[in-house]
Amino acid sequence: MTDPKDIQSIIPYHGEVLLYPGFFTTETADELMGSLLGNIPWKQEPIRIFGREVMQPRLTCWMADKGVDYSYSGSTMIGNGWIEPADSILELVSAVAGTRFNGALFNLYRDGQDSMGWHRDNEKELGPNPVIASVTFGQERIFRFRDYKTKKEKFEVLLTHGSLLIMRGETQHYWEHSIPKSKAINEKRINITFRRLGNFR
Repeated sequence: MTDPKDIQSIIPYHGEVLLYPGFFTTETADELMGSLLGNIPWKQEPIRIFGREVMQPRLTCWMADKGVDYSYSGSTMIGNGWIEPADSILELVSAVAGTRFNGALFNLYRDGQDSMGWHRDNEKELGPNPVIASVTFGQERIFRFRDYKTKKEKFEVLLTHGSLLIMRGETQHYWEHSIPKSKAINEKRINITFRRLGNFR
């Protein structure tokens, strides 16, 4: 677990983003990485962007409590329960975040050509001020933030093997985030983004 003095605050206002480097020890992170690669049913799914269907530039899997489904970019994913080691990671991350998450999007970035475009986690099912917790295993990648309206003010953080990032408060109202491509990267990265879905209006 991360020493409290090593926790980093990433954005200065309009929400809260906290980085917990070394949340998992290197040995534990190595074991989890291997287990996730072998046990998760990875797929490359289509999404709809500006009315056009394209394949996502990464492999994904949705895992959630039974009956907790998730829709984004024209795609609906069904919750069928948790498998190891995902359920163990869920309990640890939920305890630190102070939120019992009921769903998670798993992303496998096969190399530096796999990426995530600018977006906000602001789907209605997540509520007005969602808590989003993201863990990283494998290749470290740059994670960028920018002001949603002006596109000018930007921050970035390096997500390392075994790290935990928590976004909460008004973050999704004011900031969007992305993971850019990198020609220099040839190794895999797994990211698990935990969230809590409910019936919000």
